[in-house]
Amino acid sequence: MIVMGGIVGSGIFINPYVVALHVHTPFLILGVWLAGGALAMLGAFIWAELATRLPGAGGNYLYLRVAWHPSVAFVYGWVLLLVTQTGGMAAVAVTFARYYREISGARWSDGAIAATALLGLTAINCLGVRAGSNVQSALMLMKAAAIAAMVVLGLVLGGGRIHPLPLLDRPVSFSLIAALGAAMTPVAFAYGGWQTASFVAAEMRDPRRDLSRGLVLGVSGVVLLYLSANFVCLKVLGPAGLAATRTPASAVMRAALGESGALWIAVGIAVSTLGFLSQGILTAPRVYYAMARDGLFFAAVGRLSPRTGAPAVAIVLQGIAATIIALVGKYEQILNYEVSVDFILFAMVAESLFVFRAREGRASGGGIYRVPFHPYSTALFVLACAAIVASTVWSNPANSAIGLLILLTGIPVYLYWSRRARFPS
Repeated sequence: MIVMGGIVGSGIFINPYVVALHVHTPFLILGVWLAGGALAMLGAFIWAELATRLPGAGGNYLYLRVAWHPSVAFVYGWVLLLVTQTGGMAAVAVTFARYYREISGARWSDGAIAATALLGLTAINCLGVRAGSNVQSALMLMKAAAIAAMVVLGLVLGGGRIHPLPLLDRPVSFSLIAALGAAMTPVAFAYGGWQTASFVAAEMRDPRRDLSRGLVLGVSGVVLLYLSANFVCLKVLGPAGLAATRTPASAVMRAALGESGALWIAVGIAVSTLGFLSQGILTAPRVYYAMARDGLFFAAVGRLSPRTGAPAVAIVLQGIAATIIALVGKYEQILNYEVSVDFILFAMVAESLFVFRAREGRASGGGIYRVPFHPYSTALFVLACAAIVASTVWSNPANSAIGLLILLTGIPVYLYWSRRARFPS
């Protein structure tokens, strides 16, 4: 549930239309989603081994610090705050805004509604309101139920049919490769989040066993869920109809049950999207808090509220950053802004496995989960990440450049803060 809850946010409810804008046949559309699932599975294997090697709190931040250098870990936290986490939250908030407008008929812009949601949830979390495990499980079930309802009702009542031919929408060429690469950007975003389960490794009774199993089973479940959702979108709407709607889930339910179906699915998606945002707003600031506690950020960010126990300054900092991105960027721009940097860091985390294996030498490391077919599978994941970054930069150089520039600014910032760093050995 932790793995699936970290993946299933808003991407599957809106990104199918973004993919259909780039590739235009069922074979290519479903093929891109299947390829994204395979990449996520490779990542799940890698993170399962990393989590069993370093079963402490912190996830990527910890792996990068131990494998490479504190500066690399700092840059990860820096771009998490200014690009990847905040960009992902902004994109999810824009998704909420689109479905909220469909429910309410509000005439506000997507950015204004998204900003209101982000600032509201930021304020609530600063007050110390905590979503209990039962509430979070209910929100995950709500998301799964919304997708399942769309799939079942779309198949039974939505009409339409899949036209398998033609397989390709253009001759095999550089243009086709570029289109597939561009289509992988929203798919990669939709599958993102499986790595966040490693943040709670220290709180598991047996992370060496449970986290590795949870990663593999959780990602497998999401792949099945996503392929089913895209299949029914193609069946009911067709590739052209899918590309023409910005709210594909509502379009499918409208075809199945009329306006009442569209309304109910929009309500379910909006509520579950808010739950995803709330969870991210509450958990991710722990990284910035840890950076401050290590002496690598403003001391105030490393303080807990004496009344609520929440890192209020870190939460506000993240909320403001996400709000700014939501106000100045469109959904598709935010995807490129976020994905280009996120997958650079994914590649670096995966490469840390080579470092740990080299340090291990011939020792087997008892109780450690082993990535199948390493080093080939790990190298394939790293190369795939590099390809996604290259494709994103190629198709959207200006938006990608913003994220990459922020990543580079982390270096001089680290040099400034490292003078007071207190990293543990």
